[in-house]
Amino acid sequence: MLTADIISAIQTVGLDPYIGFFHQLKYGKPCLALDLMEEFRPVIADSVVITLINNRRIKPEDFRESHGGWYLKDHRRKVFYAAYETRKNETITHPVFKYKLTFRRAMELQVRLLAKYLTGEIEQYTPLTVR
Repeated sequence: MLTADIISAIQTVGLDPYIGFFHQLKYGKPCLALDLMEEFRPVIADSVVITLINNRRIKPEDFRESHGGWYLKDHRRKVFYAAYETRKNETITHPVFKYKLTFRRAMELQVRLLAKYLTGEIEQYTPLTVR
């Protein structure tokens, strides 16, 4: 889900999500999205998972095994989706601009900052950090 959100932000800004810096270029692999995802993974995806587990909203019995993998059952998948969307709508203070914005908006802003860095409009790209 985070990958799809980052790809959407990248395409909104007009960059190619398949040409990145750190992830190996491979057909069909959205390298730039995977690169930019790294600064959002701990504060969005990991945070949601850890919170749901710690609050016992998702338990081992909420998973089912299928085709060699483990998947959330439908009723718990909805819980995860809701928590993920709630987290994206939480506000933070941007480390560069010092104003409040949602994680959802921060994704696009970070892509815009990267585009400005790549075109030479700003001298450095500052990754999103919270705290």
